[in-house]
Parts: sequence; structure tokens; C-alpha cells
Amino acid sequence: MPSERKAFALRLDPALHNAIARLAGAELRSVNAEIEFLLREALRARGVRITGDETKDEPGESS
Repeated sequence: MPSERKAFALRLDPALHNAIARLAGAELRSVNAEIEFLLREALRARGVRITGDETKDEPGESS
């Protein structure tokens, strides 16, 4: 991941946060990392390229 990170406040419905936290725990990620993963996955599904993104594909995914 890029070394510089953008920090901002995010308000979530408690039930949504709990669902993300459960998923994060199952995937051995922090809630923050899980939210970022889900956002990247959603953007990829919509065909949106993230410019300057130097992260590698998740295991099992092809470029």
C-alpha cells in the first residue's frame, strides 16, 4: 500500500460496522483494512481504475 494515507472520519450505522467487523475478523484484517478492501473491490467491479494504485492483486486474482 502507498506509504501516505488519507485520514478522515467515517460515520457508519452500527449494524453495518458490526457486519464489517465480523467479516474483517474472519479475513484476519482490521476494520479499516476491510473497508478499504471492500471499496477497492466495489470500484474494480464497476470498472474504475485507481490511478497511482501500486497495490498487488489479491491472491487468486489475475490482472
